[in-house]
Amino acid sequence: MNVNSNAVKEFLTSFHDTFCAQLEALDGKARFIDDAWTREEGGGGLTRIMTNGALFEKAGVAFSKVSGTALPPSASAHRPELAGRGWEAMGVSLVLHPLNPFVPTTHANIRFFRADKDGEDPVWWFGGGFDLTPYYGFEEDCVHWHQTAKDAVSPFGDDLHDKFKTWCDEYFYLKHRKEARGIGGLFYDDFNGNGFDHAFGLMQSVANHIYPGYAPIAERRRDIPYTQAQRDFQLYRRGRYVEFNLVFDRGTLFGLQSGGRTESILMSLPPHVSWHYNFQPEPGSAEDDLTRKFLPAQDWLNPA
Repeated sequence: MNVNSNAVKEFLTSFHDTFCAQLEALDGKARFIDDAWTREEGGGGLTRIMTNGALFEKAGVAFSKVSGTALPPSASAHRPELAGRGWEAMGVSLVLHPLNPFVPTTHANIRFFRADKDGEDPVWWFGGGFDLTPYYGFEEDCVHWHQTAKDAVSPFGDDLHDKFKTWCDEYFYLKHRKEARGIGGLFYDDFNGNGFDHAFGLMQSVANHIYPGYAPIAERRRDIPYTQAQRDFQLYRRGRYVEFNLVFDRGTLFGLQSGGRTESILMSLPPHVSWHYNFQPEPGSAEDDLTRKFLPAQDWLNPA
């Protein structure tokens, strides 16, 4: 089987450029700052950060391609057959933190992993997905987001949307809070599909549906007036985002354990966040609706 790592890299770097240009146009004010870096053991990347924009308080979009001779524990724990193989991992990850609390945060990544050993076929897979973290819920936004997710993967298998949606709901869950991080979307890992071309095509489709999934929602909500209390609620809910990324996220753990660049790995964290002890929203309020109506996993395309 032809596993074309170069084609994956070419797509990822092109997507990185295109998506950043789209975000600059969407924001309308701020521009990305480039931060190129290298990794001593092998590889490097380009992290782009945009701050203090008209729409985005902070947006990070990072490309990386790293390699090594031994896998970190987070990668080899559930795949012991990879021990002793040289490896390479590449991908684009992004997190968008808007200023207006009525505009949701979104996270996405697309990635490719390959491990080689002399005399044996390479072990490889794709992974990634995208998810949405609103602070104030709107049903039409949830439906649009999940319809876009379904459109991204359905051409590659009738069962994939339900599978990857459930995977996302289960993955982005804060066990210690017994609460979802957001309204989900897609998540998948260790995906070979029906061969390299099929799996690579899926990854490209997921990447190309991120912007059309997010931009219409951002445009609808960006000019809604908000109060300081609503901004405070946004900062409070961002605390859940930080908790997940530092405690559960596999990408964060892989990056730190593999000696990755800390600044780039932690670019996903919001610029401002707060924790309030035992905060309880007013019953029946929009803040209460978020956790009671919107965050529980549900089928937004076929409501009960």
